[in-house]
Amino acid sequence: MITLHHLENSRSQRILWLLEELELDYEIVEYKRDPLTASGPESLKAIHPLGKSPVITDDELTVAESGAIIEYLLDQYDTEKRLRPTDGKALLDYRYWLHFAEGSLMPLLVMKLVMMKVPKSPMPFFIKPIAKALTDKVQEKFILPRIKPQMLFIEKTLGEHTWFVGEELTAADIQMSFPLQASSTRLDLSEFPNIARFIKQIEAQPAYQKAIAKGGSFTTL
Repeated sequence: MITLHHLENSRSQRILWLLEELELDYEIVEYKRDPLTASGPESLKAIHPLGKSPVITDDELTVAESGAIIEYLLDQYDTEKRLRPTDGKALLDYRYWLHFAEGSLMPLLVMKLVMMKVPKSPMPFFIKPIAKALTDKVQEKFILPRIKPQMLFIEKTLGEHTWFVGEELTAADIQMSFPLQASSTRLDLSEFPNIARFIKQIEAQPAYQKAIAKGGSFTTL
């Protein structure tokens, strides 16, 4: 039996969606974030030493990291080959976006989130203007010049076809869902209508809605 160790408001929402797309039987063990640090609880370390989510167990096997979990579940259970191209350029594109999500886009979005939170953190009042000026400069000179080309590339890709690898949903779309949902809370998407369309599109998928119903309300941090 597959068990998803599901941390609220986390990347594990993608795995929950994938499990629903594959129509698999599974169990959910839910974990809450620390209200002060937003970190996962220590109990997750009993499942995997890093105490991060997502992580699944499948009988005696433990698999961590979103991309690795996706590949494992497709290898083992996607018998109809619905969610991953089998060859050619489509397979190369699939692999690209599967790794792009966490390898390129998410690190910058995490950095932006940190820079947004620093000025709001408790500190002496006379430090706040300095902190804001510093974080604004980091965003202006380092983060945004690197995010913008990525968002333009994604926008162009989604303008060429419905999903990242053509006209059918793949697991690459599931992997890309979290960073693009996160981008909607950290960036102005008014100049990226195809990305905004993609977000609405994924959230309208029946399996996605089932995942939300089972995993609870979802907001990206």
